[in-house]
Parts: sequence; C-alpha cells; structure tokens
Amino acid sequence: MEAYLDNSATTRCLDKVADKMVELLTVNYGNPSAMHLKGVAAEMQIREAKKKIAKTLKAKDKEILFTSGGTESNNLAIIGTALANERKGKHIITTSIEHPSINNPMLYLESKGFEIEHLKVDEYGQISLEDLKNKVRKDTILVSIMHVNNEIGALEPIYEAASIVKEANSQCIMHVDAIQSYGKFKIVPGKNNIDLLSVSGHKIHGPKGSGFLYIKDKTKINPIILGGGQQDGMRSGTENVPAYVGLSIAAEEAYNDFQEKIDKLYQLKEYFISKVSEIEDVYVNGRKDKNCAPHIISVSVKDVRAEVLLHSLEEYGVFVSAGSACSSNHPGISSTLKEIGLKQELLDSTIRFSMSSFTSKEELDYAIEIMMKLIPQLRKYTRR
Repeated sequence: MEAYLDNSATTRCLDKVADKMVELLTVNYGNPSAMHLKGVAAEMQIREAKKKIAKTLKAKDKEILFTSGGTESNNLAIIGTALANERKGKHIITTSIEHPSINNPMLYLESKGFEIEHLKVDEYGQISLEDLKNKVRKDTILVSIMHVNNEIGALEPIYEAASIVKEANSQCIMHVDAIQSYGKFKIVPGKNNIDLLSVSGHKIHGPKGSGFLYIKDKTKINPIILGGGQQDGMRSGTENVPAYVGLSIAAEEAYNDFQEKIDKLYQLKEYFISKVSEIEDVYVNGRKDKNCAPHIISVSVKDVRAEVLLHSLEEYGVFVSAGSACSSNHPGISSTLKEIGLKQELLDSTIRFSMSSFTSKEELDYAIEIMMKLIPQLRKYTRR
C-alpha cells in the first residue's frame, strides 16, 4: 500500500487538468502573441482562464497576473512593491515564520537599504494584532503576512490585520501569501483591504510551474521581468498557456463542492491527531481545532530524528516531509519551530503530514500502523 501524505509539498495533477494541457501542447499550441487564428485562440484560452480564477476570488479578470508559481508571485509582490513605492518610505513589516520565498526577497531588500521588521508569533504560530498595530508607521510601504503557515498550519487573521494596516496607513500595501490557503479557505481580497495575494498551482492539483498574483486595481507595483511586454507589461515572456489554463481548471475545481471537501479534511485531521497522539512521546504542534489549516499536521517524535523517520516511512510507501520541501536544499533547524518555542529536543524530530481531497482514512490508518511499528525500533538506535 502507498500513503501519500505530502500534499503541502505538491499534489497530484487532476486528470482533467493534464488532459487539457496535453491538448494545448500538441493541438492548440499557438503563441498568444501571434496575430493568426492559432494565436488568437490561445489568447482566448488565457482570457477564459483569468475569468475562472477571478471568479473564485470575486475579483476582476484584469486583477489576475499569471506567474511561474508561488515563489515568483511572492518575489514580484515584495520586490515590485518596494521598487514602486520606495519614495514613500522604506519600512516593511512581515512575520517571523514566513516561507523562504518571502524571507529571501526581504533579505535582498534589506541589503538595498530597506528596513524589515518582523512580527513575533505565539506557541500556535499566530501573530499579535496589537503588535502589528504598534509597528505600522507612516513610512511603512508594505506589510506581508502569510495566511497559512506551510509547516504547522497556523492560520493568521489576515482580514483583521489588513484592516489595522489600512487604518494606520491607508497608503500601505497589504500582501498575503495564500499559497497554502487558496482552495482551503474562501478568500475575498478586494473587499477586505488585501492588495496583493500569491497563489501556486501545484498545491491545488494544478501543474507545477504555474501560479498567479492577484493585484488589486490601481495598486502601485513595478514589474521585475522585462521584455516583450506581455500581460500588459507586468510580466514579459511568452505566456505558458497550458500551465495557466491547467491552473484555472484546478482553481475552479477546488471551489466546487468546497464545504464538503473541507469538512472531510477537518474530519480526517481530527482522526489522525487522535490516533497519532496515542503513540508514546509523540506530540502534535499548533492548534488542534478548526482555527487552523484543515490539511497540515506537524508531529514531533521524541528521540527519533526527522530525516531518519522520513526515510524509514518511505520504505513502507508512506511519504511525508521534514518541514518545508522548499527548504530541502538548505537543511537545518526550522525557524518556524524555533519561533513557536518548540522544545530543543524536538526541533530535529518533527515531520509534516499534509492531506488533500484525495486522501483516504485507509491511508491514515496505514501510516499510523507503520509509525507504531517503526518508532519503538528507531528509538533503540538513538544516540545517547
């Protein structure tokens, strides 16, 4: 049996997405910038894709900008906003538990003279709105807060945060990294003071290499990829029609029978937490109620290194991750786990289980069965 429980790293592409992409790669493969009929047909595919995605956010079609994925969306949101607004100020606020695709652009801007301030989080990974209120200044040009943390599933109060930001400084731009929350929560950015919102396709059963940035109409942001002026000059380069259309199909599908899918995920999560907590010296991090993501479970296993457990589970066809898959090229202790105050002995003993609408109770039962078998054995080899 196989239990794929690493859906926060990537998801299986929907069959209808893959089928449509094959058609657009082999039959209707025109360049949308071309003036002939194949080009016009491709351009129409992109317009329809924008329309589908905009509908999920109750946004305007023109507010959707296609990108190569979450990393590019975040880079454009952070660096593009900073470049466009630096005359108003150089103060930027973010949190202490952001993804590397936020942290590294922030470090880049810091090297260019911007002042980056970080909001601390509590034991559940949630920010303090009072702390945010105290940090927003007249020269704050950008606040970037992730909606759902990719490691522990912490859910941030983005609407309340955006309201505080706009009340303190109406010119400040509010960005939300929704890469782990889009498709899991209903999000209406335009009516809730959110100016920019990043999404990645392969987290919602779309293709890798696809994503978008919601840019609220009239938001001041500069492009960071220059060239032929595609997408109204905001992102040059030949449009990846198969990826964008595939993403739009996945987005539409994510919000079909939405509540039924989310209820199922919360039920599976509750079930898994109850079972895994029965294993001796195994702890679940973050909140365990519905005030968190429905699909992410962070588990610490005392006296067993995360990497050892990950590969041991892999031998039995159980696939999980140790922290963020995007940090796998830079191994080390998770900053998120440090920030929530996890005990020192558990920092290197934490793995992440993440589900999707395809996840079954049988997969969870199998994973629990294998963990109950492996963990006592692995503990025997722990260096003391």
